Amino acid sequence: MKFIASGKVKDIYELEDEPGHLLFRFSDRVSAYDVKFSQNIPRKGEILCRSAEFWFGRLGVPNHFVRRASDTDMVVRRMRMLPIECVVRGYLYGSMYDRWRDGTLDLPEGSDTQLASRLSRPVFDPTTKSEHDVPVNREAAVGTGLVSGQQYDWLEEQSIYIYEDMSRVADSAGFILADLKLEFGILEDEDGGGQITLGDSIGPDEYRMWPKDSYNPGGVQTSYDKQILRDWLAEHGYKKKFEEERSAGRAPTAPEIPPDVVSAMTRRYVDSFGKIAGVRA
Repeated sequence: MKFIASGKVKDIYELEDEPGHLLFRFSDRVSAYDVKFSQNIPRKGEILCRSAEFWFGRLGVPNHFVRRASDTDMVVRRMRMLPIECVVRGYLYGSMYDRWRDGTLDLPEGSDTQLASRLSRPVFDPTTKSEHDVPVNREAAVGTGLVSGQQYDWLEEQSIYIYEDMSRVADSAGFILADLKLEFGILEDEDGGGQITLGDSIGPDEYRMWPKDSYNPGGVQTSYDKQILRDWLAEHGYKKKFEEERSAGRAPTAPEIPPDVVSAMTRRYVDSFGKIAGVRA
């Protein structure tokens, strides 16, 4: 097994005895606002791995998942990833709300403008893949060569389809799927061609999910994902501090996460997966 790369959450290895396959090893690491923290979130890697297995098996679309090899390891087919993150938003929250308030984003006709309100339809809102992701529309994505026009249209249609399918599963388990990030790649064949295929992973680090019984438009929502950490950082001024440090050319310094936030994240990751997958986690 040959080490290839280490990301924010997972480490990637090439399986030399299985040509064309990779091993994803999920860790308990956590990051927020593109800042990595020194503390781990217990059981986070396990839940991310099991969530990916569940969703890849549940969604009826081609994907690169092969098998789960352990509590934190899964084997996937190697792909040439497309340089675009496919974000779908069903609710006005997070950076979408900030961009709407700044006047840099229009909402679908008929949408409520309260924080956390449901949009009149899901919106495809992709970003670049970079240290700090930047939203791109169709013109920018095609014009800069990230994807072709045909690929962009396919990604938009497929991403919204997956979001709506996952939303139905979440709804039946008592949750609202507010938004979702997906990644796709080209699964190449022997002739050098290939088809666009769903890849990377799908779990609490790739979506924002709220319990239906506490949903209340107009305010901050209870999140069963890492939004709880983002909210704590924003509430205590760290989000603004990170932005100021970057503007000054300095790398942001991560604060110590309080024990109650760490334990709450573990509990919510575990509880939401158990309810979504219908298993005891």
